[in-house]
Amino acid sequence: MGWYLQVYIHEIIFIIRNHIFQNKKQTKMLKMKDCREVDIEKPFSSVKCEIRSSSENKLNQHIRKEKTEKLYSCEVCGTSFTTMSNLKIHMRIHTGEKPYSCDVCGTSFTLKSNLKIHIRTHTGEKPYSCEVCGASFTQKSQLKTHLRKHTGEKPYACEVCGASFTQASSLNYHVKVHTGEKPYSCEVCGYSFSKNSSLKVHMRKHITERPFACEVCGHSFVQKMALVKHSRIHTEAKPYSCEVCGMSFTISSNLKSHMKTHTGEKPYPCDVCGNSFTQMSNLRTHMRTHTGEKPYACEVCGNSFAQKSALIKHQRVHSGQKPYPCDVCRKSFRHQSALNYHRRMHTGERPYSCKVCGASFTQKSPLNKHLKIHTG
Repeated sequence: MGWYLQVYIHEIIFIIRNHIFQNKKQTKMLKMKDCREVDIEKPFSSVKCEIRSSSENKLNQHIRKEKTEKLYSCEVCGTSFTTMSNLKIHMRIHTGEKPYSCDVCGTSFTLKSNLKIHIRTHTGEKPYSCEVCGASFTQKSQLKTHLRKHTGEKPYACEVCGASFTQASSLNYHVKVHTGEKPYSCEVCGYSFSKNSSLKVHMRKHITERPFACEVCGHSFVQKMALVKHSRIHTEAKPYSCEVCGMSFTISSNLKSHMKTHTGEKPYPCDVCGNSFTQMSNLRTHMRTHTGEKPYACEVCGNSFAQKSALIKHQRVHSGQKPYPCDVCRKSFRHQSALNYHRRMHTGERPYSCKVCGASFTQKSPLNKHLKIHTG
């Protein structure tokens, strides 16, 4: 009898435990909705979105965001935050407090994470690498933006014209094209810009600052990209190739313009004479033939020019600068065209041929003189 009673009691205990376990399981299933597996390492879950967390505090912060509960408000501007720590960080905008300083250069930051990123400019550390092309970056956000070049993703679209961009900042800049907004003004001449970076570049014109100098010929530039493009004159690097004819170019904009020679596209017409051009800059230059405007003046002799490139070439007369050396005999020239002509003396090339008699020439001007023999 004692043995039977003991077995009966064990069965009762098993039934009660199983009932309690089933109730707990049902409660968890209600919290997790459709989730079938319980993550033991992350026992805290949100009923609304099923996110799980190993920390109850982190889960509570997440739930506040779900409810858009912002309990902590800034007394200066009224912006609200979900946590007191975020409000304290925000207050540094108003107080100007930057408690995190770089030991190398002394630059200060409002956030410790920003200091950490900045230090990589000194160490050269780039921990985020692209698996496609191997390019490295100091910030994860930079890598994310870079990957869109490979995927073609452009998640930021303009509501006015539909143009899309890889970065929100590029979209914000583009929108100003439609609004005409130019919030950055030069205090010297009053000229306005849509980007602060454009204003900074412009200001160098007033203080004659040209911080980027060519190591080969000494020519200096306002922008680093301008130096990079110029350097290709000396290296003869032409990284942009036409897929139609194989012609190569030093800058991408020249390739874009060249492609219009294949398509025949000339979207910029002159209102005076009707001539059309592949680039807006060419139309602007052309308009000066009608207006007689020559905005580029030589500071030495006063001669004026319609194009900046013509002024730069002219200035070499005064400076004696000859930035184009011959690879064969090392003789230098003021202009690329003069170097090209000189090289034909070494190669024997005569690219200009007479269609009547077949005579060939190293330059176009001798060919034009020759043609008068046939035309009289």
